[in-house]
Amino acid sequence: MLNAMDGKPVDRVPVGFWHHLRDGEYNELEASVKAHMDFYRGSGIDMMKVMSDGISFVFPHKMEKASDWADVRPNGPHSRFIEGSVERAKRIRDELDGDCCLFYNIFAPFSLVRFFAGDERVMEHLREDRRPLMDAMAAIAEDNAELVRRLVTDAGCDGVYLSVQGGEINRLTAEEYEEIVTPSDLPAIVSANEVSNYNIFHMCGYDGVRNHLEVWKKYPARVYNWAVYIENITLSQGRTYLKPKADCILGGFDNRKTGLLYRGSEAEIRAETRRLLDDAGTLGTMIGADCTIPIDIPLEHLRWVVDEAERYGNGEKGAR
Repeated sequence: MLNAMDGKPVDRVPVGFWHHLRDGEYNELEASVKAHMDFYRGSGIDMMKVMSDGISFVFPHKMEKASDWADVRPNGPHSRFIEGSVERAKRIRDELDGDCCLFYNIFAPFSLVRFFAGDERVMEHLREDRRPLMDAMAAIAEDNAELVRRLVTDAGCDGVYLSVQGGEINRLTAEEYEEIVTPSDLPAIVSANEVSNYNIFHMCGYDGVRNHLEVWKKYPARVYNWAVYIENITLSQGRTYLKPKADCILGGFDNRKTGLLYRGSEAEIRAETRRLLDDAGTLGTMIGADCTIPIDIPLEHLRWVVDEAERYGNGEKGAR
């Protein structure tokens, strides 16, 4: 896994997928640990991404008007946002007992404010008076930077999985995004790179609209993951586009229920795995998906990907 992230030769290309927690697994520590471990053991994947579902930044009250965002302050190092995240990651690390690399999901402040107040309201407030909201995102960014550091130094994560959203071309111009959002994106990225060389940068295409990748490609990370099927940029094209930043690229499969990973047959999924590896090559490549996969995906579909990557690495012909 680390060789792949470093762009070094590997015996086989590693595979990583993840999905959100189910109801009942959000707030109970042992239930969330069990859910992560069941998925890891059942799928045969090569990495663990700890989902942050149920543990988020706490806002002081509802944000009815733009000026309300001025009341947002960092939750602080002893908050559940930080302590709960570190505890969950640490417990999963203990369960893994060194079996694979461990990463923790971090949402950028622009995502967290929209999760809390709703996308439409946040955009209204930005148009009305952007400064209070930008200050609120800066407060969240302060906590994110501390959280990232603690996840590596205290919880033993190998790195973090940094997710940015809201860069759709129909939302803000590239210049507006860099002015309004980038300042709150960067503290966690800077903090992550200070404590680990192994961080994954996820350029989320969840909304089905292309993003300003020209902004996000400037952010420094070891591994880049983008929505191949939204951005219409293949793995090999993305590797070229992201040079010289990316040591490793992650993805390839459509994560949606309409995609082949969810609905395809064994032969189709195995064939697609080989096609992706033919396209991307085996140096600095990890096979995964555009984003979070459906909770109810059959785990055997993921095992087919892992097994076919193994066969590919061994020089075997594709499965019938």
